Amino acid sequence: MIVSALLTSVGINLGLCILFFTLYSTLRRQPPNYDVYAPRLLAEKKSKETHYFHLDRLLPSPGWVMRAWKLSEDDLLAISGLDAVVFMRIIIFSLRVLSFAGIVGVFVLLPVNISGDQLAAFNIANISSDSLDIFTISNVNDGSNRMWAHFAAIYLVSVFACYLLYYEYNYISLKRVAYFYSSKPQPHQFTVLVRSIPISPGSSVGESVDHFFTEYYPLTYVSHVVVRKTSRLQNLVNETNKLYKRLTHLQAESSQSTPTNSGFFGLFKRKSLVDQYEKKLGDLEENMRVERQVSLAAEEVRAAFVFFKSRYGAAIATSIQQSENPTRWITEQAPDPRDVHWPFFQSSFFRRWVSKVVVFIVSIFVTIVFFIPVVLVQSLANLNQLETLFPFLKSILSLTVVSEIVTGYLPSLILQLFMTLVPPVMVFLSSIQGYFSHSEIQKSACFKFLLFTIWNIFFANVLSGSILNELALFLDLKNIPAKLAVSVPAEASFFISYVVTSGWTSTSSELFRMFTFCGRILQKWCCCCCVKSTDEELEVPAIPYHVAIPRLLFFGLLGITYFFLAPLILPFLLVYFCLAYIVFRNQFLNVYEPKFDTAGKFWPIVHNSMIFSLVLMHAIAVGIFTLKKLPLASTLIFPLPILTLLFNEYCRKRFLPNFTGYSVESLIKKDREDVNDPAMTEFFSKLATSYQDPALAPLQFSNPDSHTSPLLLDSDA
Repeated sequence: MIVSALLTSVGINLGLCILFFTLYSTLRRQPPNYDVYAPRLLAEKKSKETHYFHLDRLLPSPGWVMRAWKLSEDDLLAISGLDAVVFMRIIIFSLRVLSFAGIVGVFVLLPVNISGDQLAAFNIANISSDSLDIFTISNVNDGSNRMWAHFAAIYLVSVFACYLLYYEYNYISLKRVAYFYSSKPQPHQFTVLVRSIPISPGSSVGESVDHFFTEYYPLTYVSHVVVRKTSRLQNLVNETNKLYKRLTHLQAESSQSTPTNSGFFGLFKRKSLVDQYEKKLGDLEENMRVERQVSLAAEEVRAAFVFFKSRYGAAIATSIQQSENPTRWITEQAPDPRDVHWPFFQSSFFRRWVSKVVVFIVSIFVTIVFFIPVVLVQSLANLNQLETLFPFLKSILSLTVVSEIVTGYLPSLILQLFMTLVPPVMVFLSSIQGYFSHSEIQKSACFKFLLFTIWNIFFANVLSGSILNELALFLDLKNIPAKLAVSVPAEASFFISYVVTSGWTSTSSELFRMFTFCGRILQKWCCCCCVKSTDEELEVPAIPYHVAIPRLLFFGLLGITYFFLAPLILPFLLVYFCLAYIVFRNQFLNVYEPKFDTAGKFWPIVHNSMIFSLVLMHAIAVGIFTLKKLPLASTLIFPLPILTLLFNEYCRKRFLPNFTGYSVESLIKKDREDVNDPAMTEFFSKLATSYQDPALAPLQFSNPDSHTSPLLLDSDA
């Protein structure tokens, strides 16, 4: 890729960023858009929808930037939990590492790369038509002593990154303990999820659970709740909720309409729809009553939530094998009641094992299939190959503007569009693995999507761009080292374009909430039955950690692995992380509401990803120094990945246990604080009802019309 093609891509994405920021700064001030740009504030009644017109609302206001900047970590912890703090610490860590690497790379390594003439001499007068390869390590002459600057930089950045990793791991570990001490008693702290419960002949699941825990935990066992099969009932509840929202809207619309503004035919048609929906709602109500009785009398699932008198008692039950047969009486810490994923409680041990094997195979298949768009992207990045495949495009591609857009902007855009299809697939695959909480599903999807991104975006592009397209050169064995030394760093030009497309534009699009905003407009114009009519129907979104965290970590990997190969990528990455810092703080403040809180359990994934990035950088450095005929530097790099892995093992032993559970010291201290708390009596009285299946919970709607009664009264519960 030449410099002008990169500048074209940067210009297009910079224009989109400015457009999205301007639109957001204007549209967020319009009252009809509050449910798009401030749903959290609306739900918390901190902002009200008004319809007064003010001229100043048509002018962009950057005041939101200052509010996001001033948001303290304690405030963020209070409104969004420790997971949000961990998310922002990823950005802060990346900014610190890449700022240090940027100073070394831009002011030391980049001049060294430009001063070489292995590929071409640098000519500032003709810079727009120069290849970006002259800014990479490939342009340094083979055997040049200037390569020792890259060697020293690798050691400096590695030591600095490891120091920050230790600092952040320790900081978040302490933060996690402090967060536990400051929290009020939570149901999941006293609850254990028990699966694969064996049943004696003539007894029920509930009787087996009560007998087992009364016998082996007589001092700490309180009670239990058995899980039941409610999938059909839950489908009826979902269908009824949707129908009720439509009916509510139609009734509200009918009460506001007159024959003069909608016509007699319109009123008659709307009244007919209301009658039809009321009849269907009545039928669903009856079906739900019958199905609810069936569910209560149905076979119990061999799973139960077991409640204990203390956190320490619950922790003991989860840390010890309960049966001589390890596939029975499987215990684990129960998730928060809001975090429970109910559909897979009826899955057996064998079914969960099979599902994991199936998911592994399907994941490999999805990874292989994704090579198709990667090959397409690489063909677009190479004009000669594109003209060979499609000769009829040769005249169009000869135009300078077209060729710059095709090679500079289009490949990363296409790849980004394909990547948007992957996260839902990963969530689905994780959901069928047998996880019982939404947080575990998101953690699993996060890890899968991270591996998928690293392999399909990094390795697939590097391999297809620098090896697969040049197989003919491997017939000449003498040129293999030299060609690899040139081609592998050359892929940095593609990744710079990918950063500005997937990073800059996606982050500004996250701020503008483009898809949500467009969907809101379509609802107003085309789908009147879906328009929100009450505050209760306002849905506050949760941040998709399984998408956002892998993206941050992948850009961190690009910065660490490419800082000595092509330092030019670092300013673009720093711009991305600065944008992410402001944008996501604003989104946590105004948009996102946590649906669960893992108390920082995402950080071990972050730490392992950064360690992998460092080891990958060391492996590339060994190869580059060997190919650039500097064997001593290559030999001296060898201890670095070994030391990095030893450092990782130390951190795993030192900090990881704090993320898998809490210490006896912490649990007993917290239990002793609750001994004299009079509110604990009421807490334990409500403990069992906190894990009630939502499908079995009583449903009541505040109906604006008296024709329809509550679907399930409290007496039915």
